[in-house]
Amino acid sequence: MSHPTHPEHPHGGRSHYSVVIVGGGQAGLSLSHCLQQRGIDHLVIEKRSLVHSWRTQRWDTFCLVTPNWQCQLPGWSYRGDDPHGFMVKDQINEWLAGFVAHVKAPALEGVSVQRVARVPHAGGGRYEVRTDAGLYTADQVVVASGGYHKPIVPRLAEKLPASIVQYHSAQYRNPAQLPEGAVLVVGCGQSGAQIAEDLHLAGRKVYLATGDAPRCARFYRGREVVDWLADMRYYDMPVTEHPLREGVRDNTNHYVTGRDGGRDIDLRRFALEGMELFGLLTGFEDGVLQFQPNLREHLDHADGVYNRINASIDKYIAEKGIEAPPPSVYTPVWEPPEERIRLDLAAAGIASVLWCIGFSPDFAWVDAPVFNGRGHPVHVRGVTQVPGLYFLGLPWLHTWGSGRFSGVARDAEFLAGAIAQRRADAQAAANAELAGESRTAAPALRQAA
Repeated sequence: MSHPTHPEHPHGGRSHYSVVIVGGGQAGLSLSHCLQQRGIDHLVIEKRSLVHSWRTQRWDTFCLVTPNWQCQLPGWSYRGDDPHGFMVKDQINEWLAGFVAHVKAPALEGVSVQRVARVPHAGGGRYEVRTDAGLYTADQVVVASGGYHKPIVPRLAEKLPASIVQYHSAQYRNPAQLPEGAVLVVGCGQSGAQIAEDLHLAGRKVYLATGDAPRCARFYRGREVVDWLADMRYYDMPVTEHPLREGVRDNTNHYVTGRDGGRDIDLRRFALEGMELFGLLTGFEDGVLQFQPNLREHLDHADGVYNRINASIDKYIAEKGIEAPPPSVYTPVWEPPEERIRLDLAAAGIASVLWCIGFSPDFAWVDAPVFNGRGHPVHVRGVTQVPGLYFLGLPWLHTWGSGRFSGVARDAEFLAGAIAQRRADAQAAANAELAGESRTAAPALRQAA
């Protein structure tokens, strides 16, 4: 736990800051770096330890799904010799440890924020930040705690026999963690698809309940697909220009992997190799798991997205006259012979279930009218309608990279500018008020003289 003891920091007598940043992940630290560059005093409050989720919520074989060159935090880019590779868990944490040391953020670790609220104050208001270590105040507050707070586990889990071992994807580490027997993986987004592959490669019998997650190619026409999309400026597209607008924030991430140098994840190929695929899991009654008959629909949807992304690359290559290997279209290597809607849990030998269906946000501690009906903050590039309250590090805050190593620096720089401008405006207003008081006082002083 880090408790600064300098006289200008907490536990050294200070409780008010120009800015309080809630969350010490890559987003909060990125903003700390930008504020330090502007000489703006601030405090980062982190309930666990800085960048802890990368150490505590990733499985052993976890690796990036975006190439290393996209790791571009403020003042701290990827420093290795494999820019087109994909860092594994230990490498990621080593790189992030370097970022923590580079930023040297004024931070409180192991302190939970219980409530943030704007209260009346001379000059228009400021924020109270109530924590389990005391009360702090700030002129402005940035919520940089991310959007992945509460692991989603459906009530269906309560119906499963007590003998079934259940984990959320955030708790999964390796196949040896699970008891002997088959494993049901629920969800095929990035985590679900990669964990299913991890178990499959370890020789475990896997049943996979799919969803509507899309997929994309790892390499196409001689290059990494991310490289093509970067050239096409896809990663610079703001949410306001995306065809789905803000709806893109609800999209499931494409499944692909950086494992062993990077490759596609093809669920159909897994099926050929013995993994059993099902549609959406919907129920459990009398020892039988129930599924919707939509496996074929899910597989076709994923492949359709895969081919459309590649087709957009084909169009770009043609328009630019780029020499590249010939185009191709993915054709299914396996088709489900039937839609199975029932699976006897005991007969299948399933001993464990992994819930890989994501997280939900929990901003209950933010007492401000800035949320929509689903509990998500309403903002423009992280700036809310409540003066001095901001969000950072959310998926598609501004662009595709906002919640990733590739785009958070740009978002942090933008918010640091907004914070600095509001700070300057407040100071100018205060100076004008003082000047007005001085002008009013001057005649009275002359008259008294």
